[in-house]
Amino acid sequence: MTTHATKMLAYKREGEIDYASLDFDPDEATAEKPDAMEQRREQAEVFGLLNARFAGFGQRPDVLVDFDTYICYDRRDLNVRICPDICLAFGVDAQAIRPRRLYLPWEAGKPPDWVLEIASLTTGREDVNRKPAIYARIGIPEYWRFDPSGERYHGDPMYGGILTGGEYQPVELTTGPDGILKGYSPLLGLSLAWDEGWPRFFDPNTGAYLENWQETAARAKAEAAARTEAEAEVRRLREQLRRQQRG
Repeated sequence: MTTHATKMLAYKREGEIDYASLDFDPDEATAEKPDAMEQRREQAEVFGLLNARFAGFGQRPDVLVDFDTYICYDRRDLNVRICPDICLAFGVDAQAIRPRRLYLPWEAGKPPDWVLEIASLTTGREDVNRKPAIYARIGIPEYWRFDPSGERYHGDPMYGGILTGGEYQPVELTTGPDGILKGYSPLLGLSLAWDEGWPRFFDPNTGAYLENWQETAARAKAEAAARTEAEAEVRRLREQLRRQQRG
């Protein structure tokens, strides 16, 4: 399993944000995405998997996994911002960033490390044509796109880019024996996979996919049922022993 033991950077808060001066509501990032429901299931799946894998469901204060987070990149004007569907940052003070409701790299000490865009009708063209240059300007090391439709909105099912010399160089995508398209993320130590339009993560170290939410819930349910059955069996055996001792 890939671990990121990066020292948490000091959070340098520069004062209160004048939200009245902003031309958007940071609590309603999806307001700019009228077809946000088209992305929501895939977004929730990726967020859940990355949150469990790297942030311990919020238990690691030095890892930020978030969605629909505005990243500002001009400290003179916080209206100059961009909103990825998923962002991930290692070595930052996540507990200090979240209440601000904005990601300010100059306060966090660094830009996010990894961002993902999930295709939709209204955002697909922007994901491909506008956002990569902005993410490169901000200095985000990895930029990924995922098109559940296959290629309707992005032109390709999936894309991964590694920031090199100020531009994103594409990650090689391969189809393995299981027929699923994958692209390896060096930063995550995992491969993002396009499985009939559904996002999954493959761990090359274990040769297995990360357990998704449904699988986690099913496993937890099965384990709870097994515990209940085992406890009932213990009670039955104890009662049987007491009867034998009385007899």
